[in-house]
Amino acid sequence: MQIDDLILVSIDDHVIEPPDLFENHLPLKYRDQGPKFERLSNGVDQWVFQGEVMGTVGLGATASWPRDEWNFDPVGLAEMRPGCYDIHQRVRDMDANGVLASLNFGTAVGFAGAWLAGKPDLHLAQIAVSAYNDWQIDELAGSYPGRFIPLCALPLWDTDACVLELERIAAKGCTAITFPETPYANGLPSFYGDHWDGVFEACERLGIVVSMHIGGAFNLLSRPEGAPPDQLIVLAAQLSGVAFTDLVTSGTFRKFPGLKVALSEGGIGWVPFMLDRMDKHMWNQSWTGLDIGAASATEIWQKNFLGCFITEPTNLRLVDRMGEHTVAWECDYPHSDSTWPSSPEKLMAEFVEAGTTDGLIHKITWENACAFYNWDPFRHTSREQATVGALRALATDVDTSETRKAEYRERYVTAARG
Repeated sequence: MQIDDLILVSIDDHVIEPPDLFENHLPLKYRDQGPKFERLSNGVDQWVFQGEVMGTVGLGATASWPRDEWNFDPVGLAEMRPGCYDIHQRVRDMDANGVLASLNFGTAVGFAGAWLAGKPDLHLAQIAVSAYNDWQIDELAGSYPGRFIPLCALPLWDTDACVLELERIAAKGCTAITFPETPYANGLPSFYGDHWDGVFEACERLGIVVSMHIGGAFNLLSRPEGAPPDQLIVLAAQLSGVAFTDLVTSGTFRKFPGLKVALSEGGIGWVPFMLDRMDKHMWNQSWTGLDIGAASATEIWQKNFLGCFITEPTNLRLVDRMGEHTVAWECDYPHSDSTWPSSPEKLMAEFVEAGTTDGLIHKITWENACAFYNWDPFRHTSREQATVGALRALATDVDTSETRKAEYRERYVTAARG
């Protein structure tokens, strides 16, 4: 297969919410009380809601920045590549990278929308969650049909409210929610017990994928004094294995055999080991009486899970152990692990190294994701126009060269002045 013939659908990207999100989507009577976008005197942007603040750290918006400017420091829109927060520029950046479609996790709303949760006025927080979801469905995905798979949040503090919101977004065509991979790391009940049963029943019934991105589980790591940030960045990928173990050993799929769970940014390298380990455990440690249902851990993975990776040349050789239909690709734009703007080249090099067949390449780059999320990639774009080559032909004028924060600030100020 040639690079230009690839079709790319990324099931893990990120969006920096635009300043007018809640102004545009909250009911009029709540706009004065909703999340407010603020710019500090030092140029850093933040959101304020019910007295609490949420900002963006530099590693969450590194697209185009030279590596010597990457860090955890808070940043503002003026320093970012516009594709981070502007829908129209995002599509241009997707074209330049040959990416047909993207599923985007939020930033200002926190991991799995958790920042909106737990606020003193829960009614207002619930309304803010719905406003965010309307933005994902109506504005982000609605502005460019066929380019975005909407990903909604839930009012996590109230499972009855979660079910109502699931019903509402399903009626609007949404097939995916973001959900904490280890809720107990965020002060919420775990999967052991029946707390989330109503939510999972609704997801199973409505065909909504539970998308779990690493992040909230960072709280499970007790970091040693003096550990550099590298320690957390490297270990983070292992946390998807914790989520998988919790879901399986809690008997979640014994109760909800049709529930679909996608695991983002944890990679796939842990999967073969975990399946071997858990399959052996079920007979070797049968004395515990653990009941995960009639299916083995491998069978549960292959029926109920989708794992994704950014770059894993070694683990592409092990896809047959996981199941060819259980692996998908992610771009991770605009985060520091992203392969933008040369994703097709880097991905194809790994396919060649692993000896991946053309049929499996298509499964990994778009077929598996589209089937899992019940999303038709060619409803609005013909297959011929969905390829890397066709999309890049639309974006020959897009500048993807390294650009420093100072230059972005200068451009931003110039544009604001008209």
